[in-house]
Amino acid sequence: MNRTTAQDKWRAVAAATGPADRAAAEAGVRLAYRTAGLPEPGRVLWADSPLAAVALLDGLADRGRSVREEVRTRPWAEERRRLHDALGPAGWAAHWQATGAALWDLNRALADRIRAAVTEARGTVGEGGGGPDGVRLVLLDAVLGQHDAAWLAAFDGHGERLAGLAAVAAHAGWWWPYENVAVVCERPVELHRDEAGRLDRGDGPALAYPDGFALHAWRGMAVPAAFLAGLPDLTPERIRAEENAELRRVMLEHYGYDRYLAVSGARHEHRDETGVLWRIGLDDDEDVAMVEVVNSTPEPDGTHRTYWLRVPPATRTAREGVAWTFGLRPEAYAPLVQT
Repeated sequence: MNRTTAQDKWRAVAAATGPADRAAAEAGVRLAYRTAGLPEPGRVLWADSPLAAVALLDGLADRGRSVREEVRTRPWAEERRRLHDALGPAGWAAHWQATGAALWDLNRALADRIRAAVTEARGTVGEGGGGPDGVRLVLLDAVLGQHDAAWLAAFDGHGERLAGLAAVAAHAGWWWPYENVAVVCERPVELHRDEAGRLDRGDGPALAYPDGFALHAWRGMAVPAAFLAGLPDLTPERIRAEENAELRRVMLEHYGYDRYLAVSGARHEHRDETGVLWRIGLDDDEDVAMVEVVNSTPEPDGTHRTYWLRVPPATRTAREGVAWTFGLRPEAYAPLVQT
């Protein structure tokens, strides 16, 4: 299989949603054990999400030791070494860039988010597994299935010793190999990304599993589910009251900057090379002063994000406001490069 075809194939696997093909995935699990020189697991159990899998594993006293090293880590490392030796350092680097590199960036971030959410949901003392540290140890035993797509794209067509791992990844989600049992997860039922590949949805979970375990995100930023649920009912007063700058930015993006300024009675006070100073007069309260700035560093999709910085009411110029956010006087604020 050529590089482009392999990348497309595994990109589709990484993004796949819907019910697992349990028979095909279980066959892949058993093949992975046999290829590693291990007896097949006595049982293959299913869970509806990584969170459910960790909960299930808490109660499996007879699972035996983890065999991830034999099933995944060792053959993975040996196959990478073999391919690296065959292609040479420059050839391997070019091969990786053409196959797995882009998938790696997307899936690593997603896997980290899933681990963090499982640890937060399951990692309290008294829920088994020894608290957060115990949950993290169980998560280290996981094989990432479809989220291992980057490496599987790089190895695609270069031998059969990873065929079992590839079969599980193509038909299921994360899985845990132990001596006596393997626990396999269903795939997500929903996955929503923006044009840059970041988790993104404003009216529900960006990633959701059959049992309700879910991640909520806006343009890649994790947000609480209740926060998203309240976006349709936003008011300027609620936006102004939000103390978290990142959440306030999400509110403004959803509500619309122009609309916010219009309905808030904002007036344009000053503009210079650092940004635009706006002021909103409030009854029975001090003015709200905000500086509109455009981030010089582009987003992954090439656009430049607009930020609104809350500054002291006495601020009179945009430069003064931006300098204040850095703890500087206006005359001391002089960025070396503007891009």
